[in-house]
Amino acid sequence: MARIFPLDELITDEWYPGYDPAQEDSVVAFDRPRTFTKEDEAFFWPLDFHEPRGMVPLAIAIVSEGPGWGSGVAAEAVGLPATRGLRGRFVGPHVYATDVPVTSAFEIGIRAQRVQSRMPELIAAFPETWRRRVEELEQWRTLERLDVEGLDRTGIGAFYEDAMAYSRRAWEIHFEAMYPLAANYVGFQGICEELGIDPDRVATFLQGYDSKITESDRELWRLTRLAREHGLEAIFAHAEARELASILAQAPAAAAWWRELEAFLAVWGWRTEGIMDCGLAPWIEDPVSVLGTVKTFLQKRDEHDFETVLADVVAERERQIAEARATLTVEEQRTFDAALASCRAANFTWWNEEHNFYIDLRAHIPVRRAALALACLLEIEDPDDIFFVFSYEFRGLCRGDRDWTDLASLAAERRAWFEAWQPRRPSLPRVVGTLPEGVADPIVQEIYGMGRHYFAALEGEGDVERLEGLPAAGGVARGRARILLTAKDLHAIEPGEILVCEATSPSWTPAFTKIAACVCDVGGSLTHASIISREYRIPCVTACAIATTSIRTGDEIEVDGTNGVVKILSRA
Repeated sequence: MARIFPLDELITDEWYPGYDPAQEDSVVAFDRPRTFTKEDEAFFWPLDFHEPRGMVPLAIAIVSEGPGWGSGVAAEAVGLPATRGLRGRFVGPHVYATDVPVTSAFEIGIRAQRVQSRMPELIAAFPETWRRRVEELEQWRTLERLDVEGLDRTGIGAFYEDAMAYSRRAWEIHFEAMYPLAANYVGFQGICEELGIDPDRVATFLQGYDSKITESDRELWRLTRLAREHGLEAIFAHAEARELASILAQAPAAAAWWRELEAFLAVWGWRTEGIMDCGLAPWIEDPVSVLGTVKTFLQKRDEHDFETVLADVVAERERQIAEARATLTVEEQRTFDAALASCRAANFTWWNEEHNFYIDLRAHIPVRRAALALACLLEIEDPDDIFFVFSYEFRGLCRGDRDWTDLASLAAERRAWFEAWQPRRPSLPRVVGTLPEGVADPIVQEIYGMGRHYFAALEGEGDVERLEGLPAAGGVARGRARILLTAKDLHAIEPGEILVCEATSPSWTPAFTKIAACVCDVGGSLTHASIISREYRIPCVTACAIATTSIRTGDEIEVDGTNGVVKILSRA
């Protein structure tokens, strides 16, 4: 009998005040995001960890025209057998996601033949294909720097349409690469399982390759080193993160360092602390996250040794591969080697970090620029209010069909509603709907980590002293827990603390060079926390399901990433 997680308590007509679905104009592939109905209980819906604070109204179109559109287009182009991509439902401003199933067994068979015949070609061509896609994304990124000041409403409207086209295309590229890589990775896991090799070891076979995200971390540590060399430690130590920008900008001793910061932001500052969230300021607009991170890096006695850690990661990779091959016959080794070579050439564990620099953390920023330009033109008292209009209302403002006076009170009401929902997220069920026998979408399977570890952990209730999850990165660490539900205050986490969260995204990466370990409610072997923990050699357990509700900030905990166990040693 299928297991059902009821969603009755989540069925409501309540959503953002004044939303009119009849006017919704966002582009979708198959299924427009909306609130739950009873019919949705037939499907399986995990709470999406990518948007921990929820989505502001203007970002809803980015969800629809980003992963909603891109996953659908890519799933059809690749021909994934049992899924047509991803879709979403809202509870308050928070997103639950699932796949759009292919229900015909006949069609599934045809699609399976198509993808099997195309997969070798897609994987073999991946390095060159991705190089060309990066070149294309570089062209789209010129929207980040186009001058929007002085544009009239029509001009801002045209810029907004280009920004939305950028978002659609970026997410098409995202899933066009992600689906074949994920399918190839899952295929390698299957081969390993047939050969008697633990499939959870596959991620280790593919670790140890630098990405744009780890490169940005190296640059953050270079800024930290320069701050020491310029004698700025006292300024960083005695000022709060939000005060640092004004203090450093005016301090003569910091002038040279400030120029280095500006050069860093010009390259690495086009990223926000949340994915697809145009309501968040990128680093280049507000560098508080960068400055706060440097502040806490300066608290560490020793600089993070990237080269030594990388050498250790590579050595472990080669050792694990050698140990696995030693258990195989000559013929089995040929099969293993061919699959490994294929996954190395089209390396999902590397790409899953690399692509974030080009897509996830930045493709929405031009939408934000359009919104702020309109807020300036309309002389809106608090520019952030503009993010609380929907795309159809924004387009109306650009056309002149609407005036801000018509929307000002409604935007304020929606903003208050959004803020009132923030403390309610921890109480939301982590999954709802009907648990399938198998998850068809490889992204839901490997990124969300909806496997046996997660559902076993989900059974835990109340105050538990021992949690079990997916052993994502080996090693054992003890320390003080720090619960974070968003990346907003991540820069304040202190060296040696253990990060406990729903999940992480690339915006969380700088913390991994100062934390002792990481524990996540959700996530599989390819989730961000798993990949970065392996690369930075810190213990990590994911798919704990109830970590953020069982552990409290200040608790002393032990994380055994080798066996997937988290123990609460003492309460704060």
